[in-house]
Amino acid sequence: MNKKTIEKNNVLTIGKLSEVSGTRLTTLKYYTELGILPFNQAEKRLTRKYKEGEVLERLEKIKELKEKRLTIKEIIEHFNKPTKER
Repeated sequence: MNKKTIEKNNVLTIGKLSEVSGTRLTTLKYYTELGILPFNQAEKRLTRKYKEGEVLERLEKIKELKEKRLTIKEIIEHFNKPTKER
């Protein structure tokens, strides 16, 4: 990921997010379905919109947890914990 391009309020489509993050589209869809990749709930259209800064930080954390060999279930549990426990 190119940290220079990250802007907190910039909104990305899933295709652009895939391009910017280097993450496969199917992986992003899977993470979104699991609820660990947040998207803008106000955009209830066919194209989901993601806040660039927030979603790229989340993807970095997911990659970090995967490198620590956490299962997808453990990753979901991690994101479901109250913020203070993370």
